Amino acid sequence: MTKPLMAKATAVWLVDNTTLSFKQIADFCDMHELEVQGIADGDVATGVKGFDPIANNQLDPVEIERGQADPMYRLKLKHNQAAQGEEKRRGPRYTPLSKRQDRPAAILWLVKFHPELSDGAIGKLVGTTKPTIQSIRDRSHWNINNITPIDPVALGLCRQTELDTAVQAAARKRAADGVVMSDDERRKLVSTEQSLGMSTDAKIPTDMDAFTRTEREEKPADFSDAESFFNLPQTDDEDEDEDDESPRR
Repeated sequence: MTKPLMAKATAVWLVDNTTLSFKQIADFCDMHELEVQGIADGDVATGVKGFDPIANNQLDPVEIERGQADPMYRLKLKHNQAAQGEEKRRGPRYTPLSKRQDRPAAILWLVKFHPELSDGAIGKLVGTTKPTIQSIRDRSHWNINNITPIDPVALGLCRQTELDTAVQAAARKRAADGVVMSDDERRKLVSTEQSLGMSTDAKIPTDMDAFTRTEREEKPADFSDAESFFNLPQTDDEDEDEDDESPRR
């Protein structure tokens, strides 16, 4: 743990009750120095009640004394076993209320276009539960007939980089298990950055001689000058006509 519990409220208390510099408070609370200055000016954290880090066993009074005596001193957070692991996110991703109705559409899109993703990976991407995913997989969801698959990135439920990472991890797992991917599945593994960086120019045929020969055969003869026009090669019909007009002996 790198910052105290209720960091912003702790910064409010330190601004109000100590002479520590804004940088010292910002470093201790893992905030920006300008944000701490905004707290002092009353522009940030308006109405937030200060949280005493000394009374809550997060900071020793000696640390504050050292920091007030030396502006370059960095406050050290007191180790608290009860607060260990508080910053780790538990459970599925939090989804705002305004976007929760879009989760079935995102799940259907992932199930349809990325069947290699496990239920756990889909749950982390869109913030849903395994029973919901399973009901959409087996089409037993109560509203399955009205659900249209929509990209979760377009819905704002996850970032494109998160989706790419999950798909590539699933591909590595399948490769480790010996599962052979189809060509369509390989094309899906190309990340957004790679696909945007691909050239849109047409590819040149590798057999240049055949390409030039075909072009030369299809190119019409050039009769732009008079001499070449009057010296045209004779055809078989013209030869027969000349033979007929020749005097017979």
